[in-house]
Amino acid sequence: MTYNLVEKPFITITNVIWSFDDQTHDIKLLLIKRSDNPFKDFWALPETWLRINESAHDATLRLVKEKLGLDLPDVHAEQLATFTDPSRSPEERALSLSYMTFLPQQPLLKPGPGATDAQWFTLQKQKSGLFRLKNLDFVFTTLDDDDYINHQNQVADKHLAFDHNWILTVATKRIMNKLHYQPTILLILGPSFTLKMARHVFGVFGKTEPDNSNFLRNHQDLLQPLGASSQNKPGRPAKQYRLLIN
Repeated sequence: MTYNLVEKPFITITNVIWSFDDQTHDIKLLLIKRSDNPFKDFWALPETWLRINESAHDATLRLVKEKLGLDLPDVHAEQLATFTDPSRSPEERALSLSYMTFLPQQPLLKPGPGATDAQWFTLQKQKSGLFRLKNLDFVFTTLDDDDYINHQNQVADKHLAFDHNWILTVATKRIMNKLHYQPTILLILGPSFTLKMARHVFGVFGKTEPDNSNFLRNHQDLLQPLGASSQNKPGRPAKQYRLLIN
C-alpha cells in the first residue's frame, strides 16, 4: 500500500492591519501591491515568513515594527484563523496563520521589498450589508456555504492575491461577531476616545450606529471613563474613555 508523503509546507503570517483616520473618521485597511509572482501587481494583505524560534504572535508584531516602525503591545495583535486549502497558493504549498492588528495611529507608508506600492484603503459598508474597500471592485463578508468557492472564482483582477479576500471576509465577520463582548477593533482609536468615536466604529461594523445613552449602558463593563479631553473648541469638552480588555 502506498501512502502520501507528509506535507512540509511554508508557513506565512498574514496580517489584517486596521487603523483609523482621525480627520475623515474612516476605518482603514493596509494593503500592499505585489512586485513578484505569483499574483504580481495584485493588492494583498501584508505577510511575512515565520522565522525559527519565533511564535506567530511575535512574527505579527515584528512585521508591524519592521514595516511601519510601531512597537505595539501584545494586546494589539489578535489571532484570527489558519488557512490551509491546498489551492490557496499556485506554487509551493503555504499555510497562512492569520492575525488582525489594531494600530492606534495611521503611519505613513513606504513599500518595502516585494512591493511596489502600499496604501490605506477605506472600509465601506454597502446598503446590502456587505462590505467593500473603496476603489477596489469586490465585496465581501457574507460567509454563506459557497462563499469560499465564490471568492476563489472571482474575476482575476477583482480580488486580492492568494485567498486574502477570503481572509478579509473572515476577519470582518470576526469583528462583527465580537462587537458587544470584546470589541478589540476600538484599539484603532488610540489609548482614549469619545463615545461618539466608539459609536461610529460600532455603526460601521454593526447594523446601525447606537445612540449615546444605550451604548454606554450596554457597554459600561467594557469602557472606563477617563475624564474630559482638552480641546480648543467652545463648549464642554467631550468625555474620554478607554477600552477594558481582559
